[in-house]
Amino acid sequence: MSQKQSLFVLTLFMVSLAANSQVRIVTELSKGWKFEKGQNDQAYQVEFNDKNWENVSVPHDWAIYGPFDKEIDKQTVAIVQNGEEIPTEKTGRTGSLPYIGQGWYRNQFALPDYSPGQKVMIVFEGAMSEPRVFINGKKVGEWNFGYNYFYFDITEHIEAGKKNLLAVQLSNRGLSSRWYPGAGLYRKVQIVVKDQVSIDQWGTYITTPFISSELAKVNIKTKVSGQDARLVTSIINSEGETVATQSSDMPYGKEFDQNLAVDNPKLWSPETPYLYKAVTKLYVGNDLKDETTTRFGIREISYTAAKGFSLNGEVRKFKGVCLHHDLGPLGAAINVAALRRQLRILKDMGCDAIRSSHNMPSIEQLELCDEMGFMFLAESFDEWAKPKVKNGYNRFFNTDSEKDIVNLVHATRNHPSIVMWSSGNEVPDQYGAEGVKRAKWLQEIFHREDPTRPVTVGMDQVKATMASGFGALLDVPGLNYRTHLYEDAYKSFPQGFILGSETASTVSSRGVYKFPVVKGIEKTYADNQSSSYDLEYCSWSNLPEDDFIFEDDKPWVIGQFVWTGFDYLGEPTPYDNFWPSRSSYFGINDLAGLPKDRFYLYRSKWNKKDETLHILPHWNWEGREGQTTPVFVYTNYDSAELFINGKSMGVQKKNSSSPQSRYRLMWMDVKYEPGTLKVIAYDKEGNAAAEKSVITAGKPSKLVLEADRTELDADGRDMSFITVSVVDEKGNPCETANNQLTFSVSGNGTYRAACNGDATSLEQFHLPTMKLFNGKLVVLVQSGNKAGPIKLSVKGSKLKSAELALRAR
Repeated sequence: MSQKQSLFVLTLFMVSLAANSQVRIVTELSKGWKFEKGQNDQAYQVEFNDKNWENVSVPHDWAIYGPFDKEIDKQTVAIVQNGEEIPTEKTGRTGSLPYIGQGWYRNQFALPDYSPGQKVMIVFEGAMSEPRVFINGKKVGEWNFGYNYFYFDITEHIEAGKKNLLAVQLSNRGLSSRWYPGAGLYRKVQIVVKDQVSIDQWGTYITTPFISSELAKVNIKTKVSGQDARLVTSIINSEGETVATQSSDMPYGKEFDQNLAVDNPKLWSPETPYLYKAVTKLYVGNDLKDETTTRFGIREISYTAAKGFSLNGEVRKFKGVCLHHDLGPLGAAINVAALRRQLRILKDMGCDAIRSSHNMPSIEQLELCDEMGFMFLAESFDEWAKPKVKNGYNRFFNTDSEKDIVNLVHATRNHPSIVMWSSGNEVPDQYGAEGVKRAKWLQEIFHREDPTRPVTVGMDQVKATMASGFGALLDVPGLNYRTHLYEDAYKSFPQGFILGSETASTVSSRGVYKFPVVKGIEKTYADNQSSSYDLEYCSWSNLPEDDFIFEDDKPWVIGQFVWTGFDYLGEPTPYDNFWPSRSSYFGINDLAGLPKDRFYLYRSKWNKKDETLHILPHWNWEGREGQTTPVFVYTNYDSAELFINGKSMGVQKKNSSSPQSRYRLMWMDVKYEPGTLKVIAYDKEGNAAAEKSVITAGKPSKLVLEADRTELDADGRDMSFITVSVVDEKGNPCETANNQLTFSVSGNGTYRAACNGDATSLEQFHLPTMKLFNGKLVVLVQSGNKAGPIKLSVKGSKLKSAELALRAR
């Protein structure tokens, strides 16, 4: 099978222009919201008294403020996809946060530029979950899937010249998720006012069916409402230059079909994420009726048995990670600064692809992936008709799945970052003829709505899909783990390639090291932590090297998506029957976004530009003197020499004696003695190329604050993520310090949250105090709405306090 295409976008942000007045007005409803959790049957009515309700801004997640409680959504279940057969009590599976229940949001909004006769739309980019929407006391619509984008025409319910009341009812059931789903209006809500003669919502579809070094053909299909209209589209490059224009006055039915030529096109890729924009204007006569701007990229994708995956004619393999939708201490509420920070960290690791797991991505995430250069596997469902959890998406699959896919595709198809769709993840429907029919039906819906991209499913029941034909019908056969079946699947499936749609599931806790150092399957300890020697994994999964070997040795493996790029709330495997434990251990980075040791293993393999030289463990082991304490080095160099207090422990060279020896340098017989651990890495000619040391620290003395950004936008949303660490009097990191800290913020900003990355911590993120976890934590400071200085102060018992100056601008 071969699919070649190029493409498109960064979002339909709808902008308005017209000489002196806007023809389309988009208002984001972020402020002025009132919220209450609980049953209020009359809350949609205009006269309802919400005076005592909480004032919130949207995006908003009502559950992230806690408290953590093991009784919340306690599930007695056998997790079939993990190979469990006997039900056991699971605590923390959905994060132990109070997402269950009903919530109401109310907002009174004015439309000062609205004139009777115009069209008014309300657009939601996600609402968790089962939203029911009311305008001025009248129900205007409802949706079921909490991850989907949807909109309603509310024109007939709008009252001109006065404030209109929007009320949204949300209902979250227990036993409805396998991870922390969040709660509330956690993504944008917008009001769109436009002319009756206008461009439809998500009505622009941009593809690039032909690309050469000299020319790219850009096809733009635009659906409109209204008769006798004329469409003028201009393509503008990143420098602001108009490179093509076309005027059309003959639509096919209600759709214009334009083809524009771009000379000497600049192609989009992770390395060069170049973006164009299409400005589309709709006229009746000489009157401008509507205008939209759509960002897109020019790029070509191909999946063939002969070459695997190609981007712009170059064969490459996905170096991807899976990401859940929560943002750690912010919960499910979307924040661009938090998303951008995640992507910067992943970019530094050498990651070039994201899989949204197991949900439809936010528009903001796709926009950033377009801008920063990440390929994207956009996923739709975690369940089809057969349930994984009692109250999951299975309740809606038969009635809603087609319209949910249509909205997913229409809302996001212009993003050049999206190179593949996924119609499901580890669905129980993998077994039997009914599952094959469902897989084919869903894939055909994707093909109908977007013929340019292939479709995959994350399959964990590989033998079943080989026997039934399920895997053979997919455009891209995606295997979740099951590396021992890769060869069989490759021979069985006709596509000629395999995607590691979900890989590794190695578990670790940042800064925690367990002895003796051996491989461990489902290994647990009394402290509910996993060892950061990166040798522990789950019964169904494997270590990173198993996937690296397929990546390196098998041309028919087109890459992988590691589970996961960051820890996430919920699914605390292997401690899901233990308490306390309320977030995952799978992350390459912890819940605070701090890199674990495993980050540097992937970086040494994936980041081809920058030097990597990382030593583990820390070297503070009072009481282990003389005991075996192995030392690992993750580096992009092939060999290195280890020294303890100046004495050589020998040179290690990467070799093929074991999967780990091929990618790690390991000194297994080192005996601990306090002092200096130093490593010198050698290049291929045997010359010393890099050096790093780890020193036994003294007593914790002072705090060190390091911000990812010190200049913030004064928009009330922007954030700085400040890493707080402890050093001794000489400045050496104290990597075992667990002091309790307190935080305060003054000036033109506020304290937002803190996170230490400890999956067992029950401290609430939004309270201004938290313990360090193995010497570090992260504080989130949010900008105010006015420009000016911001100051963060951090204090800790028996530690010199620290301050950091930021600025909102």
